[in-house]
Amino acid sequence: MKAFWIAAAIAFTGASGAMAQENWGGLGQCALPGATINLVQSKLATVINIPDHNGGLFAPNRMWSAIVDRKGVLCSVINSNNDPWPGSRDIAIAKATTANGFSNSALALSTANLYGPTQPGGSLYGLNNSNPFNPWFNPQNSGIGFVPGGIITFGGGVALYLGGQVIGALGVSGDTSCADHAIAFRMRHLAALDGTPGGAGADNIVYYPAGSPINPAQFAQPHCSANDITP
Repeated sequence: MKAFWIAAAIAFTGASGAMAQENWGGLGQCALPGATINLVQSKLATVINIPDHNGGLFAPNRMWSAIVDRKGVLCSVINSNNDPWPGSRDIAIAKATTANGFSNSALALSTANLYGPTQPGGSLYGLNNSNPFNPWFNPQNSGIGFVPGGIITFGGGVALYLGGQVIGALGVSGDTSCADHAIAFRMRHLAALDGTPGGAGADNIVYYPAGSPINPAQFAQPHCSANDITP
């Protein structure tokens, strides 16, 4: 049933001192209140230091975190200031864009949920090519106040819900995609913006059983490592 609805829908369709934050002077068109942006981004420092380290490679995790509003306008990009992968900046933005773009008041889809159906044979195969990230918005042109775009279909992006409506999305990147999902999911929960349709957790990560083939009919993704968690 979930596969039917998403296929039909697409057919018709302040951080802590430990964080490094990009210039806020260009917020411009972002529709989210600054207090909401700060609330979400402030959770990154807490979550990357959770004792299980979100099942990731690094302790603490080394992350980029991006927020877009409902129109896909980039509102904020921060990083954990502990040498996260530079390439993960664009990925974090694209994850936020993807989760925002394919979630609504009836159905929440994290980027982890989109892995299976975007594989060959899946109902959403080719989605990854639909809205590429604009490389103009790499760090020298930060993209704050603009719509950088991007599609990523593995874990790390979740929509932000307030009053049953999507107000934007959060994307994080810098570890395994499984850990990235755990971090984004936990940040959203701590910010109390996880009122997804179907209940909090409706867009949580689902793993294929270890060693099983990829089934594009399932809204799941493969394990990343032996210490993956489901937050």
